[in-house]
Amino acid sequence: MRILGIDPGLQTTGFGVVDAHGQQLSYVASGTISTRHMVGEPLALRLKVLFDGIGEISERYQPDAAAVEIIFVNVNPQSTLMLGQARGACLTALVANRLNVAEYTALQMKQAVAGHGNAAKAQVQEMVKRLLNLPGVPGADAADALGIAITHAHVGHSLARLGDAVKKGAGASYRQGRTR
Repeated sequence: MRILGIDPGLQTTGFGVVDAHGQQLSYVASGTISTRHMVGEPLALRLKVLFDGIGEISERYQPDAAAVEIIFVNVNPQSTLMLGQARGACLTALVANRLNVAEYTALQMKQAVAGHGNAAKAQVQEMVKRLLNLPGVPGADAADALGIAITHAHVGHSLARLGDAVKKGAGASYRQGRTR
């Protein structure tokens, strides 16, 4: 399964693509989409750059699924609103490219990648480097996006194993016990 991870941001959106074969992960690509050069331009134009960029990445790497980081409220409500709009542009681009989209919090990603939810950016970068056997640490935004893709790979693998167990009847006695 090829997974596209997205770390949305209005100025810089990170992306990361990984292939998952069972528990084996391999790096495909990562990078950023930047609108930093467009500060002062209308918001709608910056959102279009994000939308088009995600569309180009989807066409180039042909992912089977996508995962996006869930954002939290910042101290500044205006910044939160703008970040939410950037995230919306990313989600819309993914859905427009017919991708199923999963969503994970930064805490979930840090737990999946670094083993604890309080991991610093540098720890996430280092663990992504190790998990994907990269020659160097990726940039912070790309590392977060790769971390989101890794998180989805782990969750997807766990859900598939759970589904297999249910198909084999592992949950049958529990269901029968609940109906009595």
